[in-house]
Amino acid sequence: MKISNETKVGVLAAFAITLLILGFNFLKGRNLFEKKDTIYAVFQKVESLSTSDPVKINGLQVGIVSDIEEKDQNLSGIIVSIHITKTVNIPDNSYAVISSNPLGSTTVNIVKGTSTAFLNDGDTVQTNPSLGLLDEIKGTLSPTVGQVNGTLKSVDSLVEQLGSTLDPKTRSNLQAVIANLSSASASLNTLLNTQQGALAATLNNMSAVTGNLRNNNDSINRIIGNVETMTRKFSELDLQKTLSKLESAVDNLNLTLKKVNSNDGTLGLLMNDPKLYNNLNSTTNSLNLLMQDIRLHPKRYVNVSVFGKKDKSGPLMQPMSDTATKAPGK
Repeated sequence: MKISNETKVGVLAAFAITLLILGFNFLKGRNLFEKKDTIYAVFQKVESLSTSDPVKINGLQVGIVSDIEEKDQNLSGIIVSIHITKTVNIPDNSYAVISSNPLGSTTVNIVKGTSTAFLNDGDTVQTNPSLGLLDEIKGTLSPTVGQVNGTLKSVDSLVEQLGSTLDPKTRSNLQAVIANLSSASASLNTLLNTQQGALAATLNNMSAVTGNLRNNNDSINRIIGNVETMTRKFSELDLQKTLSKLESAVDNLNLTLKKVNSNDGTLGLLMNDPKLYNNLNSTTNSLNLLMQDIRLHPKRYVNVSVFGKKDKSGPLMQPMSDTATKAPGK
C-alpha cells in the first residue's frame, strides 16, 4: 500500500505539534505523562506568586502552581490551581499560605492539619492571608513596643509616687528621661505603622530589586552559561605549549639580533664594517665615471663608422657635474 505525500505531511505535522506541546509543558515544569491531583486555594491577594512556583509541606516540595485566575469580575478572590506531584496525604483541615522570600522565589506553604480525612482531587484547601515583609516586622516588633509602653507607664507611676521624696532637680531629670523614651517609642510606632516611612520605602525598594532579578533570571542564566563556556574553552587550551613556542621564538629573535650586531656573518659585516660602504661608494663612483666616459667618447669603445676617424682623446679622469641635479639657469 502506497502512502500519499499528503498523509506523510499530516503525520509529520501532528508529530511536530505533539513534540511542541510536550516541550512547552516541560519548560513550564509540567509532565503530561505523570498522574497529578489538582487542588485549589482561594487567596485575596497573591503577592508575587506566579505559575511554576513550588508548593511545599514541611519544607518538601510536593507540587507546583499550575494556574492563577480571578474568581469573578469583581476580584472577590484569586483561584490558585495546585498540581500535587507526590503521593502524600493532606488533611482536609490544612491551610495554605503564600510566603514571599526577597532573595528567592515565592512559595505556597501548606500547613498540615490534624484531621484523619484527606483532600482529594478537585478539593479546595483553606487559606490564611499571607503576611508581607513589613507586616512580619510589625508583628514582631509590636509586642515589644507594647511592653515598652507598659514599662514607661509603670515608671511614670513610680516617679509620681516618689515625687514627694525626690528633690525638684532629680524629679525634672526623671521626667526628661521618660519624655525621651516616650518620644522614641512614638517614633518607632510611627515608623512601623506608616506606609510612607523610610522602613516601608526600603522594603519596597528591596522587593523591587528582587523582582527585577527574578524577571531577568533567564538573562542571568545565559550570562552565567556564557562565562562557564568561556572558562571551559580557556581550560582546554594548551597555554603551556603556546608559551613555550613564544619563548623559543623570542630566543631565536634575540640570537638573530645578536649576530646582526656582531661582525660575524654577511649581514653583520654589511651593517657594521665601514670598509664595505667605502668599497660600494668607490665602485659606484667608478661606474659613474665609466658611464659618463662612454657617453662622451663612444667611439673609443665601439667603432661602427666606416669612414670615421678614431677618437684619440684621453680617458675621462674625473666625473662631470650631474646635469640631472643641476639647477636651471646655472
